Amino acid sequence: MFTINATEVRRDWSTVVDSVIRDKPKFIKRTHDYMLLSDIELIANLLSAYKFTAEQFIEDDGSVTLSLNEIDLVENGTDEKSARLKLAKSILDYAEDYYGEFNYWSSAPNRKPHIPYVLKALITGDCEMIGEMLECRATEI
Repeated sequence: MFTINATEVRRDWSTVVDSVIRDKPKFIKRTHDYMLLSDIELIANLLSAYKFTAEQFIEDDGSVTLSLNEIDLVENGTDEKSARLKLAKSILDYAEDYYGEFNYWSSAPNRKPHIPYVLKALITGDCEMIGEMLECRATEI
């Protein structure tokens, strides 16, 4: 079928990695475990369907609050640009913490849906880029 045995992968590691990078991802079978070996660019493309969206609130003092829809994160800044950057930093910090304790967080029913957003943030790895990705919708208080 489509799978390669893990023993074959170990034996031909360099060839398999070269093939993954230059050709296509590989499905690998080890006993009863199945995994996918892929390059980051393909994963980034797969995750492109996942968007960071936020509700935008203008506060009485003129500052801007952004509330992320996908993960329970909220940040406030003096303007939209600073609020975006703060929220992007929070997203990246959350993703790093989540990944650091992946077994714990990915098994929590309310946090499991965060996995694609965590991976997207980690792959992006840049607060400014994440901030630019944010799709904000103005909301009345």
